[in-house]
Amino acid sequence: MDLGIAGKTALVCGASKGLGYGCAEALVREGVNVVIVARGAEALEAAAAKLAAAAAGSPAPFVKHVAADITTEAGRAAVFALGHDFDIVVTNAGGPPPGDFRNWDREAWIKAVDANMLTPIELIKATVDGMAKRGFGRIVNITSSSVKSPIDILGLSNGARSGLTGFVAGVARTAIAAQGVTINNLLPGSFDTDRLKGTMAGTAQKTGQDFDTVWEARKKNIPAKRFGTPAEFGAICAFLCSIQAGYVTGQNVLADGGAYPGTY
Repeated sequence: MDLGIAGKTALVCGASKGLGYGCAEALVREGVNVVIVARGAEALEAAAAKLAAAAAGSPAPFVKHVAADITTEAGRAAVFALGHDFDIVVTNAGGPPPGDFRNWDREAWIKAVDANMLTPIELIKATVDGMAKRGFGRIVNITSSSVKSPIDILGLSNGARSGLTGFVAGVARTAIAAQGVTINNLLPGSFDTDRLKGTMAGTAQKTGQDFDTVWEARKKNIPAKRFGTPAEFGAICAFLCSIQAGYVTGQNVLADGGAYPGTY
């Protein structure tokens, strides 16, 4: 399927590895120009080289990278120094650490909200009006399956990402919806990433089990009996950015191998 987005320009955050990289790769394969941002310069440069090799189309799309912390004002300024005219924005920031809510102070909560709620809102605010003027825009926020099915040790993430979800529910249904701009949230369940490994390590520590036992038990509780891959997550993201998905907005798209037990 031709997604109709070749030649568009995308900003993909947290794209040096994991789900962010999977999204960036899927987009460049569709001929999208991509600017990737992450904090680690070395990993980001390696990711940019891989993406350039995967780029498809004639002429081939460009791949640029900015080593910066997108959760800071300075980091966002470094990205927008390249311009504000992004047609696609994929927001993504590392989730806050797992733990017991009794041990989190105000600073921990502010940091979580700043990274996983306020940063995406700032990126939306900086780009959405330009998208509306041009008549096309796609914003995809990588959040978490914990928005629908909270995970007790991820309370910081549960709270901050739920706040973003509520914000998007309102803004996606404003006048921009009639101007070709969609905003959706993509909710990953258990994908084989460093983030999952960190969460499993936290569970192992809390329960006193060894890591491998926790890892295998988690897979058994997923109807698909496996963890997802960044590549298939990226493919979902690319579809949400396509012209075919223009009638999908304000939605929370859950990708979890069937783990969520609810009907709605």
